[in-house]
Amino acid sequence: MVDRSLDSWLAPALDAAGRRGERRMLTPTRLTRGGTVERGGRTLVDLSSNDYLGLATHPALTERAGEWARTHGAGVGASRLVTGTHDLHLRVEHKLAAFKGTEAALLFASGWQANAAVMPALARAMPGLRVHADRLNHGSLHQGCAAAGLRQVRFRHNDLDHLDALLADGEDGPRLVVTESVFSMDGDRVDLPRLAMIVRRHGAFLYLDEAHATGVLGPRGAGLSGTVSGGVDLAMGTFSKAMGGFGAYVAGSRTLCDYLVNACGGFIYSTALPPAVLGAIDAALDLVPTLERERAQLADLGDALRARLTRAGHDPGASTTQIVPVMLGGADEAVAAQHRLEAAGFMAAAIRPPTVPRGGSRLRLALRATLDPATIDPLVQAIGAR
Repeated sequence: MVDRSLDSWLAPALDAAGRRGERRMLTPTRLTRGGTVERGGRTLVDLSSNDYLGLATHPALTERAGEWARTHGAGVGASRLVTGTHDLHLRVEHKLAAFKGTEAALLFASGWQANAAVMPALARAMPGLRVHADRLNHGSLHQGCAAAGLRQVRFRHNDLDHLDALLADGEDGPRLVVTESVFSMDGDRVDLPRLAMIVRRHGAFLYLDEAHATGVLGPRGAGLSGTVSGGVDLAMGTFSKAMGGFGAYVAGSRTLCDYLVNACGGFIYSTALPPAVLGAIDAALDLVPTLERERAQLADLGDALRARLTRAGHDPGASTTQIVPVMLGGADEAVAAQHRLEAAGFMAAAIRPPTVPRGGSRLRLALRATLDPATIDPLVQAIGAR
């Protein structure tokens, strides 16, 4: 008898992923204070989470999250355009716009949701839109273009000469350049002043994903968009990384945010963020601008780790931020290195296809400001020399 179950189609795909060394498994893990995680009954130094400033367990965030939940409830009951807009949402959005130095800001449930939903909304208002995208953009940006039915004109990663040449083709119609300020798997950053200049010279618009820069880089930790006043038309970022909480945002003009309220399906049809999440965001927006010392410590840790890895024969790529890859090549080699580090007391994620191209598997070391600098040498020793 022929097996017509859904599993009969899915199981072979899982088996194939396992043979390639690319099958993932969910493992219970808990962030703890002081830059560690608990996993499998062990306490490990955390080099995997994106909690770059250690705010996920910070009392200021947890206390305000609890206070707002006790005062305003566990949820809001609806989407923003029904009954889901609370005074708290407007308060946080106003504070967020001031943080980003923009006219307005709008909250979203996640960075993936924002990127995947905003792009189709923009395309509907801009007939003939052409998107010029860095080829290493996050999958959510590619998904947004696909959902909008837009063909991407991809430029080589961080190759602004290539982008300049592509934009110089003279074709009519609106053009949108889409890139990230900090790339999540490589830890390198875009030359934003030059990018903004190129975009403006060609009469295009700039969409900047600030997920891994928000809280860490730029004036008061507000991201790199703050370094090019008026140079970024739409900045997207998240609260789930250096900001220690959950959710995402779009920041830009008042007209942009008003348009998205009316045209962005991911915003219109999603239940609004609950009070506890808003409380954590609100506290982070108060705290992050004061953390200049922590941002400096994070930058110093990145420099020290890259130097030590290079001396040991490893390739940290073009990283200049708190994200430091250790390029290893094969998926099996990356997984073996992860297990070796875990045995030595470190939690560092092996990144494999399809997150990165085949042959590009790596350890992704995500630093946090609370990491003891004395940890760098034992970490590199545990990775081993090349």
